[in-house]
Amino acid sequence: MKDQDFFNNSRRRFIRNSAVAGAGFFIVPRHVLGRGYVAPSDKLNIAGIGAGGKGEGDLAEFAKSPNVNIVALCDVDDRQTVKSRSNFPKAAYYKDFREMLAKEKNTIDACSVSTPDHTHAVATLAAMQLGKHVYTQKPLTHDIYEARILTQAAKKYKVVTQMGNQGGSGEGVRKAKEMVMAGLIGDIYEAHAWTNRPVWPQGIPTPAGKYEVPKELDWDLWLGTAKQIDFNPAYVPFNWRGWWAFGTGALGDMACHIMDPIYRILPIDYPDSAECSVSNVWKDMWAEGNYVDSCPPSSIIHLNYPRKDGKGNIKISWYDGGLLPARPDELLPGEEFGNWDGGVLFIGKKGKLLLDCYGGNPRLLPTKLMKEKTMPKPTLKRVPEGHYIQWVNACIAGYGKGETSSPFEFAGPFTESILMGNLAIRSWMMKNPKLTGWNDKYLGRKKLLWDAKNMKVTNFDEANQFVKREYREGWSLSL
Repeated sequence: MKDQDFFNNSRRRFIRNSAVAGAGFFIVPRHVLGRGYVAPSDKLNIAGIGAGGKGEGDLAEFAKSPNVNIVALCDVDDRQTVKSRSNFPKAAYYKDFREMLAKEKNTIDACSVSTPDHTHAVATLAAMQLGKHVYTQKPLTHDIYEARILTQAAKKYKVVTQMGNQGGSGEGVRKAKEMVMAGLIGDIYEAHAWTNRPVWPQGIPTPAGKYEVPKELDWDLWLGTAKQIDFNPAYVPFNWRGWWAFGTGALGDMACHIMDPIYRILPIDYPDSAECSVSNVWKDMWAEGNYVDSCPPSSIIHLNYPRKDGKGNIKISWYDGGLLPARPDELLPGEEFGNWDGGVLFIGKKGKLLLDCYGGNPRLLPTKLMKEKTMPKPTLKRVPEGHYIQWVNACIAGYGKGETSSPFEFAGPFTESILMGNLAIRSWMMKNPKLTGWNDKYLGRKKLLWDAKNMKVTNFDEANQFVKREYREGWSLSL
């Protein structure tokens, strides 16, 4: 049946049913409503692009809603999907998300994207272009350019979006924002964020050797947009995070969680400069030239943000790999500085505010002020259903009717801002091939000046190669 004939028949049935229903309510089929809408009578049909690892957990969270069906699963590695396929035995199973979207486009309402970072953008955009709502794990994208494209796509295709930084829907970040809005620490001019990551190998030589590809793994599909290299078990299923070709290091993995309160609370948009320092493992790198594919084991990044209200700048610093900012004098010796996973410290003109990872447990420093000061009453809307079900409910309500905490309108610029730090790191690691020896000068050991509107480093052109990757032949990203 041709599409037009199908539509006309559907419309005739719709009119006939409405006449029978009279003033009462009637069921509206999904195909009549069109792109980006879910019939009130239907459940939300979700497909998982990435069904193992984090994808397994994400799908289980969505399935907690009685209004969700998991109808399709996609993963390049059968070994990782055993539990998801057991949990959802009726779901169709694919290895290539492009094939899944083509064959299931009339079944799927929404997609959860939980692949390695380098595949986030292409999988997410492909779903959006079919009018599917999307929930994409953090970081939203591998590259700054990709984040800009997905932000534009969300507006163009009018679908419900959410990035998987669950703390963005938490009580802690809302309570912290209310404390800042109440003026309890005054105007904030500085903030620090840190994590215990990486908890996977970084700062190591590029893997070598020949290995047989496991029969359950489609290595070519796993590589996706990345350049063709031989299979190596050093990359899968988890340690890809520490390799620039696939992951975004400790910053990309955790900053979308930990820096969320900074970006959500402060009047900032894009940084105008970035600088960094990294741990001193570079003697071996200089001598052998084989560490540049791996993210560094630890780093410190400084980002300068012009305030959107025009009242000066805010300096944001990031620490990973066990590095920490100076412990505040107001914090007692036995009190925790954040928690094991990380934390955030806001420094204002009137005081300091400390949060744990994911924006948890906001407290004034010294902590005795939490009892001495009158805490503001809750004014910001809470998300008692949580980050996952919030997105489900918004999808069911339809584009423009539901609400999510991290829509791409927010998550895209936020991700761009974070990945600016990786530009600084990768520039620091660049080596001049004409020089050799321990005393070589690194080209990127400088402050990068950033033109956010044009996505361009203006004082070190070599860094711009990292703004937008060159995809492998057969892959593209186009609105």
